[in-house]
Amino acid sequence: MDFIIAGWLITLRFAQEGGASDILRLLPSFAPFSASNADAPVHYTPLLTMTVDCTLCPHSPAATQHIRVFDTGNAHIAVDKLPDGGYQFVINNLQNEKCALLVTNDDFTQSRCNIRGTVSMQRFGLNNAVMLAYAFASAPHQTLLVHASLVRASGTAYAFIARSGTGKSTQTANWLKTIPETDLMNDDNPVIRIVDGNAVAYGSPWSGKTPCYRQTSAPLGAITQISRAAENSVERLTPVQAFAYILPACSTMKWDARVHRCVCDTVAMMIASVPAYVLHCTKHPQSAVVCHEAIGLKG
Repeated sequence: MDFIIAGWLITLRFAQEGGASDILRLLPSFAPFSASNADAPVHYTPLLTMTVDCTLCPHSPAATQHIRVFDTGNAHIAVDKLPDGGYQFVINNLQNEKCALLVTNDDFTQSRCNIRGTVSMQRFGLNNAVMLAYAFASAPHQTLLVHASLVRASGTAYAFIARSGTGKSTQTANWLKTIPETDLMNDDNPVIRIVDGNAVAYGSPWSGKTPCYRQTSAPLGAITQISRAAENSVERLTPVQAFAYILPACSTMKWDARVHRCVCDTVAMMIASVPAYVLHCTKHPQSAVVCHEAIGLKG
């Protein structure tokens, strides 16, 4: 089954029995991104192809180079490098239950995934596997998967970044309450691309705890770091400051020089395209008014 995410075509299929209905049963948030919903037929080559294969087994530890185990906030993922330059990911949930094994080639365009456990575990494993493959396969194409909450006001997108629990979703909720002509585009992992030199923000199938899975896009007007404070104020960032704030919010692999270099280059292009700010704020809805007055594009 084919999907279009931020303009990129991806193909998901089963090696054994299974079809479109099985994929959507496991990945219901992907339904709005089905290529069958596209206004015109899709004829271009997929960014990535992933095959769900219940016969896939992990490589022997003796044949792999262990990279690290990292915590995404909702998953524990072990990474090993394979002799052919590809990667092996073992995806565990927060209960440390093995949910998926993902094996990719060196540029993430081809991968196989074995999911296991309950339906909930399979959904979790496959969703995270596709997200990893998408983030790293798209990196050379001036595309970023960003941990952010994304709101659109009067046709322009505004991204808010911060560590989990700091208040990204609170700030976008305040925009929805107080700023006219505003809608939520994504609440956890939107995609940002550089298109013809301009930053464009997209909805994605990955929206955290908020079910906001929208096939939509808008030009990016600004990206803003949230910082809790006793009073509301906005500070414009220098390019160096902006890079230091934005890069940690982007999905990357520091141990893969090619992927990491591409992500860094795209972050630099985004900073050259749109302004970046820090919003020092309370949780009060008035913070959105102060923020919008400072960073909102004036008509």
